[in-house]
Amino acid sequence: MKERDESPIVIIVSRMISPFIMMFGAYVIAHGHYGPGGGFQGGALLAASILLIRLTAGSRISELQFRRIWGTPIGVVGVSIFFGVGVICMLNGGEVLNYAHFIIPGVDGPMLRSLGILVVEVGIGLAVMGILVSIYDDLLEEDEPRELYRREDE
Repeated sequence: MKERDESPIVIIVSRMISPFIMMFGAYVIAHGHYGPGGGFQGGALLAASILLIRLTAGSRISELQFRRIWGTPIGVVGVSIFFGVGVICMLNGGEVLNYAHFIIPGVDGPMLRSLGILVVEVGIGLAVMGILVSIYDDLLEEDEPRELYRREDE
């Protein structure tokens, strides 16, 4: 792989633009049930903002923003939120993700459906972000020593 050039202009611009990409990703997740977009697109934007810093500033600086070990747990939390909403709806007598059966005390009607969709979109966004960052980190992880994988007959 080609060595990364340490351009201060690229690093500064990427560090300035990354929070705005994150904010737009959060906006897409939060307003995904009102218009185009949603959890997947917002999660991809959140991952893109993290990967922008990983690509331009290197691993030492990017670890300050988002640690390598956080990707998989955040992905698991997102999938668990999605799965949990579906199970709660089923346990309350409805179908999977039938938000009329997603019980939240003090909330009913259209607000209940809107809140249920928002919770699912947040779960999907977290899952997509965590998984995309984990895939990138795993692909760039340094190889383990080859002696561990050698066969005995070699």
